[in-house]
Amino acid sequence: MRLVMNQPVERMERPYARRWWALLVLCLSLLIIVMANTALTVAAPDMTEDLGLSSADLQWVIDGYTVPYAALMLLLGAIGDKYSRRGALVLGLVVFGGGAVSGYLAGSATAVIAARAVMGVGAALIMPATLSLLAATFPRAERAKAITLWTATAGLAIAAGPLVAGALLEDHGWSSTFLINVPIAALAIVGAFVLVPPSKADHHDRIDYVGGLLSVVWIGALVYMIIEGPHFGWGAKAIGAAVLAGVGLVAFVLWELRHPRPVLDVRRFTERRFAGSNLAVALFFLAVFGAFYFLTQHLQFVLGYDALDTGLRMLPLAGAVFVGSALTGYLTPRVGMKWTVSAGMIGGTVALALLTRVDAGSSYGDFVVPLVVLGLAIGLALSPCTDAIMGSFPESELGVGGAVNDTSLELGGSLGIAILGSLLGTSYSDHLADATRGGKLPPSALATAQDSVGAGYAVAQGIGDKAREAAGQAARATDPQQAAQLKAQAGQLAQGARQMADAVGSSFSDAVAHTSLVGAVVLGAGTVLVALLLPRKEKPAEEPAEQEEREPADVC
Repeated sequence: MRLVMNQPVERMERPYARRWWALLVLCLSLLIIVMANTALTVAAPDMTEDLGLSSADLQWVIDGYTVPYAALMLLLGAIGDKYSRRGALVLGLVVFGGGAVSGYLAGSATAVIAARAVMGVGAALIMPATLSLLAATFPRAERAKAITLWTATAGLAIAAGPLVAGALLEDHGWSSTFLINVPIAALAIVGAFVLVPPSKADHHDRIDYVGGLLSVVWIGALVYMIIEGPHFGWGAKAIGAAVLAGVGLVAFVLWELRHPRPVLDVRRFTERRFAGSNLAVALFFLAVFGAFYFLTQHLQFVLGYDALDTGLRMLPLAGAVFVGSALTGYLTPRVGMKWTVSAGMIGGTVALALLTRVDAGSSYGDFVVPLVVLGLAIGLALSPCTDAIMGSFPESELGVGGAVNDTSLELGGSLGIAILGSLLGTSYSDHLADATRGGKLPPSALATAQDSVGAGYAVAQGIGDKAREAAGQAARATDPQQAAQLKAQAGQLAQGARQMADAVGSSFSDAVAHTSLVGAVVLGAGTVLVALLLPRKEKPAEEPAEQEEREPADVC
């Protein structure tokens, strides 16, 4: 048996014999780039305390990964198509692993943000490569099943990230959540050489670098605006990014329409199936990432679960994704993509609607059904959309196809965190101001508590610390009158701490309910639009003649 798989998949006369093992490598590569974001949600409190991060620092620690990831995928996907899809995967894993090591060694906010940005560049190489290699390696008849497993892996990673990070944080610091990526990346690199056949476009003209660079400009500026505006205000930076994104998009479309070999043929967006699939992916991840953003905070801060317990309680979501994906394989051939995707989006809308019932008295049991419904919805909706997007591209542009799918996903996720996250913060701040009105909380303390639910509980804890300090002074006082005054003061402070903690919890719960309602309305409206866009009848997939005549690959 060959140590390195060197026979290009395009030269195999029959489907590659070890293609399901190759899929395992691709799914492993996908796993770590999704986990890199979800794991950070539970490591963020420890990182914030250790490095003294401001809210702006923490936001850019999270989104420093997102900007290069979203902006570079289209150009790097095209480069992978021309030169080597497996090479792009391996290079991406190396860059991603190097960024993870840098994050582990980082000792400041700037260093962590820089490490996350490097990881984002690696992810921009990996993500489209996984889909393009999958589509190139599997015959058309099996591609939908392979994409279903790929999608299920993404769902697993959403829940596995907090679980793995929580387990590590039991005995190690936040930096360990970076280091866990390194052995997985190394294993994936070895697996890529041994199990994944090389692939590139048989006929690929010169890359449209101008179009590729314009895509980097407008997507990067758009994501920056999405992050900057809602979180830090619509100042010169956010408005400048919005203008640059708009100008860059117009320039990109005009250039691509006139170029004989565009990096992305934008005319594809006039096809209902293609446009509807991309819209469904973007809207769905807007809802999923937004919900995940506030659910993990509610479990950790309001219900008081530690990082590991939070990860364990997200497992129903992962299990439901696998069930939903299995149902997709059964339903789509029978009822069609339009109805399967619509059912998934309706399920996502229902999951968000169920979260509107969250209040101060809600327990974890109130979240189980919404998590299960959301997981089922992810499995139902995303696999058919990804299959439709990839099926819209010729074999020579599979990397670009993967990049388009993943860019829709990432833009939707960024919008979800930015829009729903900003709405969550505003709603929490307003509810907390109402809940504490008439109390004796100093304006500066209220302003601090309004910054986030974590800051709110920190203010409550600070008041509790003052109560314990006064109680200690009362116990040591020799003057009975002074001791009585200090004891009374300690009692008032203790009561104030309890009231503050209750106000923070109820305010955040109300904010979750309000944000979920808005998310449900947005996804519900999007469901109607997607259902109208997707055609009732689907064109039968045509298998390239060269794939039908393949002979068994020589792998030994």
